[in-house]
Amino acid sequence: MSFAKWIGGALGWSFGGPIGAILGLALGSFVDNLTDSGTPLIGDRQSGRQRDTYRTQPNYGQRTSRPRTQSGDFEVSLLILASIIIKADGKQDQRELDFVRHQFTNMYGKDRANKAFELFKRINKQNISTRQVCLQIKQMMDHASRLQLLHFLFGIAKADGIVTEDELRQIYTIAGYLGISNRDFESIKAMFYNSSDNAYKILEIDKSVSDAEVKKAYRAMAKKYHPDRVGHLGKEHQEGAEEKFRQVQEAYEHIQNERGFK
Repeated sequence: MSFAKWIGGALGWSFGGPIGAILGLALGSFVDNLTDSGTPLIGDRQSGRQRDTYRTQPNYGQRTSRPRTQSGDFEVSLLILASIIIKADGKQDQRELDFVRHQFTNMYGKDRANKAFELFKRINKQNISTRQVCLQIKQMMDHASRLQLLHFLFGIAKADGIVTEDELRQIYTIAGYLGISNRDFESIKAMFYNSSDNAYKILEIDKSVSDAEVKKAYRAMAKKYHPDRVGHLGKEHQEGAEEKFRQVQEAYEHIQNERGFK
């Protein structure tokens, strides 16, 4: 699979706006090779009109119909946000870089993961506007997919054994820009920490609620985090979403055992 076919076959909305600008710079070093190989660039497919799309800056505060997020759109968003998190504490830990590569290998296979990581290294050299990138993702990506992004970012931050305060603040900022509520943020955050009330935080409830409310919360969270919610991103992302779903189930089972109800 050529690099051009990989990147061109799976991208939709992410070749516009701030993310498109980042991709334009990252892909710059590949242009000569792509042209020489005879593989058409993204822009060549639309008589050159798409070639300058990444320079446009749409009004991301304006509500428009949301296009369907493709696997490549999610992938590129993941790479850009991963770069922001890895640099949040002022250093790039090899364990975090290895986590990104490992997760991409699990999701996409070795060949595609290698291409993604090559793109990641070029993205990682850029100064990225967190706000602009996140506002584009918020407008164009569905809520379930944004929750999946957040879960992945916590995984990166925890890859070196601890989520630092700088990383936590950065993830919290990203979550806000992505339009993720504080309750959803705390739910996903609790999946990466050990404390006595984590099970309740994952289900987004307080310890004082009744058993009936626990059951109701579990049904709601199981629906919110069900892998089918990201089925449009492909099987590879459904498998990634299964981790969140499993942790919701474990949180509910923990509370069941603690309270002694069925």
